Amino acid sequence: MGTITNHSLRETAGRIFEYMTKDHAGDWGLDFDHWDWVPGVGVIAIRDYYESTGRSDAMRFLVRWAEKNRGKAGGRRVINAMAPFAVFPALHRHTSDVLYRDLALAAGEWLLREAPRTREGALEHTVTEAVQFAEQVWADTVFMAVLPLSELAKSYGNRAFAEEALRQLLLHYRLLRDEASAVLFHGWNCAAGNHMSAARWTRANAWIALATPMILDNVRDLIPIPAEALDSFRRLIDGLLAFALPSGLWATVLDHSDFYPETSGSAGIAAGILRGVRSGWLEPSMRAHAGKTIAAVTAAVDDRGEVRGVSGGTPVLDSVEAYNAIPQYPTLYGQGLALMLISEALRGERE
Repeated sequence: MGTITNHSLRETAGRIFEYMTKDHAGDWGLDFDHWDWVPGVGVIAIRDYYESTGRSDAMRFLVRWAEKNRGKAGGRRVINAMAPFAVFPALHRHTSDVLYRDLALAAGEWLLREAPRTREGALEHTVTEAVQFAEQVWADTVFMAVLPLSELAKSYGNRAFAEEALRQLLLHYRLLRDEASAVLFHGWNCAAGNHMSAARWTRANAWIALATPMILDNVRDLIPIPAEALDSFRRLIDGLLAFALPSGLWATVLDHSDFYPETSGSAGIAAGILRGVRSGWLEPSMRAHAGKTIAAVTAAVDDRGEVRGVSGGTPVLDSVEAYNAIPQYPTLYGQGLALMLISEALRGERE
C-alpha cells in the first residue's frame, strides 16, 4: 500500500468516524436518527470499526444510538428498514439486553415468512418512501436485508435464516448478472423480464461484492457453502477488476470510464476483496488489488473527515446516462463504506 501506514489508516478512520457521529440532525444523508438504510449502513460500519480497532467510543456510540432509536425498530416493515438490525446481535452481546435479540428475531421472521417476493422468489425491493417497485429485484437488497438475516442466523444458530440468506444471495446473482462481463446490473424487473436501464452501476456491485463474503462467513457453520456461491463471487470480483480505473477507483457506472469516479462504490468493492481474502474465499494475492483503492479513498477524505465523491441516493434510473447526473454529497453510507474499507485494511495490517 505504498506510503500508507497503519498509523495513517487509523488516523483517517478516526476522522471519518468523528465526522459521521457529529450531530447532523435534519440532513438526510448524515442523520442517524431515522430508521432506514442510510443510518443502517452507518451503524454496520461503526460496528466493524469497533471490531477492527477495539475503540470503546465506537461501541458507546452504538449503544447510545440504539437506546435513542430502537423504539422505531418495530415500525414499517420494508427491505430498507432491515439494515440497522444487522448490529442488534452485537448490541445484545455487549449489553445483555434481550430486547435487541427479540426485535431482531422478529425482523428476521418477517424477512423469512412475510416480506414480499417476486415471481422468482427473490425479495422485492421495498423502501420507506411512499413509492413501490413491484416485481423489482435490486442489488441493494443483499446488503440491506440479506446481510442482516445472515447476522441473525449466525448469532442465534438459526438454520432457516441461514438457508434463506444463501438462497436470496444466489437468486440475486442469477437475476442481476451480466453473463458477458460477470458484473451485475442494478436491477431486474420480473414482470417485464428485463434489467430496466441495464446500468452496471458501481455501488450496486459494491453492495453485493462486500455483502457476499460477510454472508458466507455468517452461514458457513450452519449450512454447506455451494460451489455456485464461491464461483459467483470470484467471477464478480474478476469482472469488476477489469473495469477499474488507473486511479484505483471505479466510474459511477462501471463500463463508462468517462463518467465521474465514485468513492463509496469503489470503497465497497475493495472492502469486499479484502474481506474475501481474510475469510479465505479469495486467494491472498487478490489483496494487492485493493492497494490503489485504499490510497484513492483515503485521499478523498478531507481534513474534517468528510468522504468526498459520494453519489446521492439512487433508485434504478430510467437511463444509464442519468446515473452520471446524480449529485455528490456526504452520506452515512459513503462514510460507512470508506470506514469499512479502512477497517478491513487495518485488520490485514494487524494480521
